[in-house]
Amino acid sequence: MFEKIQPNFMIIVTSIMAIGMGILVTTIRARSSKKPANVKKILLPPLFMSSGALMFVFPYFRVTGSEILEAIAVGMLFSTVLIWTSRFERRDGEIYLKQSKAFIFIIIGLLIVRIVGKVILSSTIDVGQLSGMFWILAFGMIVPWRMAMFLRYKKLQKAAANE
Repeated sequence: MFEKIQPNFMIIVTSIMAIGMGILVTTIRARSSKKPANVKKILLPPLFMSSGALMFVFPYFRVTGSEILEAIAVGMLFSTVLIWTSRFERRDGEIYLKQSKAFIFIIIGLLIVRIVGKVILSSTIDVGQLSGMFWILAFGMIVPWRMAMFLRYKKLQKAAANE
């Protein structure tokens, strides 16, 4: 089914989708700093993203064990930058995600790295496998980031309760 789609077309389409997702993430992040944070807002994105694992039902998207490890390692490396820029603050008795000026530049940088990596790797790795690897990379990035946010949120919540 997917084998008939031209690889270059897939790279262009998935790159456009990645840019759209980057814009969406940036917009959501800007809005979220205006409303109090809560556990659901922190933990639900990885849960929703996990449905993307259904892509691996199709052989076209399956990856090898070493590709899984590589993608997870890169995702975890990238997550450190997001963890570094995600801070909470207490205002008016509530906990808010602090707006970081660096966040938009980090998202743009990660997006550029992703697109350049996809263009370079598409000459040696099948587009379907590459799509699977990039999903694993993104999931390997969002899970540690959100877990770190959750721990920071709970620590700040506990400190507020002890006051």
